[in-house]
Amino acid sequence: MTDKKQGKIRVKSQEKILDAALDEFITHGYKGATVQSIADIAGLPKANVLYYFKNKENIYHAVLEQTLDMWDQGIGDIIYEDGPKRAIEKFVTSKVRMSFDHPKSSKIYAMEIIQGAQHLKEFARTYLRQWVREKAKVFQQWINEGRMANVDPVSLIFLIWSSTQHYADFETQILTIMNRADYEEEDAEHVIQFLTDFILRGLAIDE
Repeated sequence: MTDKKQGKIRVKSQEKILDAALDEFITHGYKGATVQSIADIAGLPKANVLYYFKNKENIYHAVLEQTLDMWDQGIGDIIYEDGPKRAIEKFVTSKVRMSFDHPKSSKIYAMEIIQGAQHLKEFARTYLRQWVREKAKVFQQWINEGRMANVDPVSLIFLIWSSTQHYADFETQILTIMNRADYEEEDAEHVIQFLTDFILRGLAIDE
């Protein structure tokens, strides 16, 4: 077997394991999850799972790392040159898209934070805190220039995070209330339009 073929098998097996681990950790939490259950869901021998990841903690860290990479890509960027209207549109769109396209990643992230962020404390203290501070400064600059309403920038970021992630983290509640089995294709666009319009009007942005 060539190294290239072995590499493809390795990548495919790891993807199956991490997909299975997402389901297991979401259903049972870190403490309740087992390597055997992850292996069963992935359709692989337990020995194969341990060969790639050694133990449950390593699997969980890999799931969180994958989630953070996705979260980082989906968080959107707030650039001064875009102006407040374009920046809000991009920010809301990217976060809603992540919620609808990768709901499991949003849920596992939310669960980790709710449980005290034992595995994400450093991420929260460094990258996340710095990101919020930098973007809050951009919002504040637009406020100072009179280009948007005078609001607390950090609270605005929290508002956008919570309103967009709600559609992933509380998916079951939303679908139950709407008497639906699943989201439909147009739902994401509807949410993007609604939240963007609502937030822009609340911030008195029309440029």
